[in-house]
Amino acid sequence: MKTFGVKSAPITMEVFSDYQCPACRGFFENTLRYLINDYVASGKVYLIHRDFPLPMHSYSMDAARWANAAARIGRFETVDAALFDNQDKWTKDGSMEQYIAAALGPADFKRVQKLVAGCLTQTPGNTAAAQTNHTCELDTFIQQDVALGKQVPVNSTPTIVITYKGQRYPPMSGIFTWPIMKQYLDSLMSQ
Repeated sequence: MKTFGVKSAPITMEVFSDYQCPACRGFFENTLRYLINDYVASGKVYLIHRDFPLPMHSYSMDAARWANAAARIGRFETVDAALFDNQDKWTKDGSMEQYIAAALGPADFKRVQKLVAGCLTQTPGNTAAAQTNHTCELDTFIQQDVALGKQVPVNSTPTIVITYKGQRYPPMSGIFTWPIMKQYLDSLMSQ
């Protein structure tokens, strides 16, 4: 699962994100980190990561595949942070593998690497033509997130959808600093 916190939290926040998007990184670093450490940790918010790789970002699909593979072994949080923390380095040439390996450690990295084997588009000798004829099990999860995003609709990343007491609020796009997000969530919970 690509989630943080407990499902029974009063607020559910879905974040449609692209690992190669600078605004998504800014939102992760300046808002979500604080949200996770405070509101998710205290059971106020259940956070759901939704992959929404944008076609203009040539490495975002592979990054989403690594994150989904890590989620399959229960290490999503680690890879999610490693991808955003090192975004300025791996987005130049797609070399995210070293940062994922460093974050996971050898045993878990081997497990994740096995899950992405044959899925990655940015590997030596793996042409886009070869990729289109190959189905990747991880893509199913990404495509489900993208389909949900199109229903929202997501027009840019990051896009946030909040549900509180069964009411789904209109989607919000852009970067919200932690103080503004905290104020918004507090006002919701005071209703």
